[in-house]
Amino acid sequence: MKQRTLGSLTLVAGLVVLAGCGGASDPDAASGGSKGKLVVWDWKSGDATASSYVKKAKADFAQRHPGVTVEFVAQPYDQYYTLLGAAIQAGKGPDVMLFNGGGQIRDRADSLLPLDEYVRDDRKRLAGWDAFTKDGKTYAAPVTLQGHPIYYNKSLYRKAGLDPERPATRWDEFVADCRTLTKKTGARCFAQGNKEGIGIQFFLSGLGSGVLSPRQYDDWIAGRRDWSSPAVKRVFSLWKEVNDKGLNNDGANSTAMFNDAFAVFQSTEAAHVVGLMSDTGHWKDFAGFLDADDIGVMKSPVVLAGATPSLPYDGGIGYAVAKWTRDPGVAADLVRSLTATGALESFYADAGAIAADRTVDVSSGGPAVATIVSEIDRGKPALHVALPSRTVELMGRLSQQLLSGSVTVDAAVKQLAASDRAG
Repeated sequence: MKQRTLGSLTLVAGLVVLAGCGGASDPDAASGGSKGKLVVWDWKSGDATASSYVKKAKADFAQRHPGVTVEFVAQPYDQYYTLLGAAIQAGKGPDVMLFNGGGQIRDRADSLLPLDEYVRDDRKRLAGWDAFTKDGKTYAAPVTLQGHPIYYNKSLYRKAGLDPERPATRWDEFVADCRTLTKKTGARCFAQGNKEGIGIQFFLSGLGSGVLSPRQYDDWIAGRRDWSSPAVKRVFSLWKEVNDKGLNNDGANSTAMFNDAFAVFQSTEAAHVVGLMSDTGHWKDFAGFLDADDIGVMKSPVVLAGATPSLPYDGGIGYAVAKWTRDPGVAADLVRSLTATGALESFYADAGAIAADRTVDVSSGGPAVATIVSEIDRGKPALHVALPSRTVELMGRLSQQLLSGSVTVDAAVKQLAASDRAG
């Protein structure tokens, strides 16, 4: 096993991606729109693992627009959308900005430039567009794919006398295997962190396809969510049941997802974790602690008959253009440079990001990334990404109450349904 100090992990206060460092604290700071200059706000460009990516993207853009200066302002992720909201309210700020796919960008689509006419040539090469669309219009170009595979430790499986190449495909068998793993190795079934209310997002998307039927899944993504259905309620009762039965590490509600829950998995204290495909809490991070060949990837076991488990993924992060930018065409060209193959190859190599670019060669990434990429064409959008951002926030609070026993599943689902209807 490779050795690395767990304390060296960078703590982040974010939802699903690693936060960047530094940045402006005032939305008026480093605003864009000046002639011959574009300003980019994100939370990635301050990361050492993104430096080569940014350098290549800027070089690509400079070839087409040699007279235009590009300035990146890396904002702290835990303040990012607050700062961006202030800039949007003021009607001024960066020309180009980074977004998570899903509710965060859809909630702000009115302040963004539709990019469809600028990115036609990139449609086939890039995947993950749906996470950045609203009402048939595209508001950002995908940089990465993000999803929630279930990672497992093959070494622990072998120590427990289980076949590491054949993880259980049914929930009852999976739970039985977890009991065996704990008895033989001392490891819990799941590493779970829900201090920030994030664990439920990973759980819903990671295991949801093992509960919902394909039609129920598709209806959920399309906005036709039946919160009163037994299958939807089963997802949330399963969330509570897993914790109540001791399948999680102790203190899930007091354990931060980033990066304490992942540390539980990496230190072999848990056999499974619902992680990410890219940026952090993913295959490349885990390979710093575990042998790469011991990192397995599995789909959700079938919980209810009729479910067809799939890889849950969406567009992860993508760059958008503000409506107020002075030259939309030039700003859109910068977005295209930020999603160019050469730049995304660097992002994959240095950060382990699963690039949205279908042409990036991932053959050197090891068995875990090979399994992830092989499932993309059969995958489906992540369930939590389809929800309005306010509903996701409410779900986080209710998920903590479900684990503590201070709310029932029926009451929680009723509140979520009302929030979802309100948008």
